[in-house]
Amino acid sequence: MRIGLVSYRCENNNIPFNMSQIGLAMKRSAGKADLLCFPEAFLQGFDSLSWNYETDKTIALEVSSGIFQQLKDWTVQYGISLITGYIEKDQEKLYSSCAVISDGEIIYNYRRISKGWKEYSITDEHYCEGTETGSFQLNGIDMDLALCGDLWEFPEKFRTDHLLIWPVYVNYTPEEWNSGALDEYAGQAASVSDRVLMINPIDRDPVNHGGSFYFQKGKTAAGIPFDTEDILFVDIT
Repeated sequence: MRIGLVSYRCENNNIPFNMSQIGLAMKRSAGKADLLCFPEAFLQGFDSLSWNYETDKTIALEVSSGIFQQLKDWTVQYGISLITGYIEKDQEKLYSSCAVISDGEIIYNYRRISKGWKEYSITDEHYCEGTETGSFQLNGIDMDLALCGDLWEFPEKFRTDHLLIWPVYVNYTPEEWNSGALDEYAGQAASVSDRVLMINPIDRDPVNHGGSFYFQKGKTAAGIPFDTEDILFVDIT
């Protein structure tokens, strides 16, 4: 199975642009990948929320929305499954979630269980975390999902023999990454799984330098250079 880790630029509160980035990556990857993975909250941008619920509920997306129908349609059109982070609205609650879409259907929807996605000192009961972890299967490969701080706050909940997909939003400088942060993330990944795919976006407000990586047993087996819009293709058996 060939998986693409997409480190493309996203923009806060610009769903049309972010959707165009997903569509572009899928078009470029047609016939080259079985699955494309995008970072945490990619659809709206990680810093899209104001922490005013009346505003934020208009930014969040329901899985029944037209945006998700377009994503479903693309998985059929391009023959590529898709994983993307987004801010989810479910009735009156908001989550940092990650959807797995394949053959025109959402086959798994994960909600981040750690609270670092929000300004928790000023948010109310509308801003929620999930309570469950789980697995899904694509092309005969068992996979788990974790979002960013999940592996730091609750590593014991994610220990697995499966491939772990880890969409994040981490805006260290390249100097910080190269002077120890990348090794630290690889080590934390190794505490839960021998094989971890980490996907980080490029952003300009605030600056995020991107970089996506394949960690094997705590070592960086492959990666995308920082500040480079690219797709890292990894073959998984």
